[in-house]
Amino acid sequence: MLQNIGKKTNRLIKEKSPYLLQHAHNPVDWYPWGEEAFEKAKIEDKPVFLSIGYSTCHWCHVMERESFEDEDVAEILNNNFISIKVDREERPDVDNIYMSFCQAYTGSGGWPLTILMTPDKKPFFAGTYFPKWGKYNIPGIMDILKSINKLWHEDKSKILESSNRILEQIERFQDNHGEDELEEYIIEEAAQTLIDNFDSKYGGFGTKPKFPTAHYILFLLRYYYFKKDEKVLDVINKTLTSMYKGGIFDHIGFGFSRYSTDNKWLVPHFEKMLYDNALLSMAYTEAYEATKNPLYKVVTEKILNYVKKSMTSEEGGFYSAEDADSEGVEGKFYLWTKKEIIDILGEEDGAFYCKLYDITSRGNFENKNIANLIQTDLKDVDNNKDKLERIREKLFEYREKRIHPHKDDKILTSWNALMIIAFCRAGRSFKNDNYIDIAKQSADFIIKNLMDENGTLYARIRDEERGNEGFIDDYAFFLWALIELYEASFDIYYLKKSIEVADSMIDLFWHKEKGGFYLYSKNSEKLIVRPKEIYDGAMPSGNAVASLALSLLYYITGEDKYKNLVDEQFKFFAANIKSGPMYHLFSVMAYMYNVSPVKEITLAYNEKDEAFYEFINEFNNRYIPFSIITLNDKSNEIEKINKNLKDKAPIKDKTTVYICQNYACREPITDLEKFKSVLSDS
Repeated sequence: MLQNIGKKTNRLIKEKSPYLLQHAHNPVDWYPWGEEAFEKAKIEDKPVFLSIGYSTCHWCHVMERESFEDEDVAEILNNNFISIKVDREERPDVDNIYMSFCQAYTGSGGWPLTILMTPDKKPFFAGTYFPKWGKYNIPGIMDILKSINKLWHEDKSKILESSNRILEQIERFQDNHGEDELEEYIIEEAAQTLIDNFDSKYGGFGTKPKFPTAHYILFLLRYYYFKKDEKVLDVINKTLTSMYKGGIFDHIGFGFSRYSTDNKWLVPHFEKMLYDNALLSMAYTEAYEATKNPLYKVVTEKILNYVKKSMTSEEGGFYSAEDADSEGVEGKFYLWTKKEIIDILGEEDGAFYCKLYDITSRGNFENKNIANLIQTDLKDVDNNKDKLERIREKLFEYREKRIHPHKDDKILTSWNALMIIAFCRAGRSFKNDNYIDIAKQSADFIIKNLMDENGTLYARIRDEERGNEGFIDDYAFFLWALIELYEASFDIYYLKKSIEVADSMIDLFWHKEKGGFYLYSKNSEKLIVRPKEIYDGAMPSGNAVASLALSLLYYITGEDKYKNLVDEQFKFFAANIKSGPMYHLFSVMAYMYNVSPVKEITLAYNEKDEAFYEFINEFNNRYIPFSIITLNDKSNEIEKINKNLKDKAPIKDKTTVYICQNYACREPITDLEKFKSVLSDS
């Protein structure tokens, strides 16, 4: 960055994380997380100042400008503390432990996360954003650091006693999972909780700030599949339509922002995250399958268009995020004045666009405008779609000349896995082979660059350097992605890889005595505790996704070990899920695969029979969430994986469909109309 020319650098300049590199020119003597920093803290008998954030975090930027670029703050930190910077997206294990402490200590959390701790990594103070000096009823970092420094020298035993007590509480909390049994009523309870929290006026759940929470929609779609309750469908339709119409969706460059700061989805927090767009793409694709509303297909295609154009590397990996800020101002890249629009488009087209997209002289956000369709009838958009697309392209070209927000170009295994699934789902549903090719390219990129010869996954790659052994999210999400990719492509290579990843995941993360998957591997750095993440946040938890993926793998392979492990998983987490199903919705969704009749479909393929593709398209055109599909072709490779498929061959050289459910199988089907009829009974 130009503003850093001539500035001294600290040791973060050698790191690959875009977030750490943003702080490489601070006067603060930052260390990356590692033994060098903690050893120095022990030798010099200093407390550790830990700051955790990520490169597209608005308040992280604010705290950097106010404090970490400030010589006074740097002086007190450099003289009295050992300062460590952590990218939460690269070290979710470190972030999880200290965020849990912050939430227990303060009652809330967020980023930037500010922790003070002993040289042996035990925390004793926590908070989030602090200004240099106190304001808005928030204490200043200068006052906090002075107080802690004084206490450290005058009454260190009090700090150490407090940190030991806190560590005991964290350890007890992490192990507080008694055995219990999940029951089917939890599905009803979870759905009712969502319905009770539904905002009937604007869509979505709860009040501001309002998050997209795509996994809520994925759960409700499955619930609707069984109940056919129109109220549930209303919740889904209202939410998906309102989010698209709002300013949270970028109507010029496409893609969703992270969340809305208001109830009606108008004013977003402008950063765009890969995982949000992956999960939302899945939700809109599935909603299209369930309702055949063409809007949902359009939205999915716009999301994936954004990812292809703006978030994909030449090698096929997907970048992580785009910042909210440009030129130091949140949202500046995305905002418009009415005069700008008229100047670019001319009087007639400009007035037309401004009317539809709520562009006024007064503005709808800080005297400028966020393009949105909140007050617009979508029929008016649909009736003018060709004209509006020409206008959008003009505005997009103009906007491209602006100074862009920072792009976090690290490639994360877990987030890439979610986007692979999104492309697979859309490729199948929309009969778009290009989407499936994109998914393959990304999966191949991960296998080549983020997996070693022993099958160990790594969490991140940037500038051709991979780092950090994979976490449970990396293994569980990639396992799910490989299964989806097999079902989309019928390439047995990806199914074989999924089995390798599943078995590695179990070996590295599974707690044999008590159940559940640990957040970090048995081979990774040992931290003060070894947590198991079970709560859904912006993304579903690794444990929830592992449960779903292993359930799918059981149905595909017939291997009981996967089913037995999932059963243990639900016993382990049952009490937590029962206490708050809304916080474990993806786990509840995974549980539905254990109590719902799953359609196990095998296509016995004769390559000379072109009807095969008609069968595939018919299946992919339906919303049948509780199903798996396998292909038995002339290679018979699938039979080596699942011996139950050995006798499932084409009848009379015709494509033949075998459908089993609840441990019983139908007569083989060779007639397409019969197949349609059976699927319609779902």
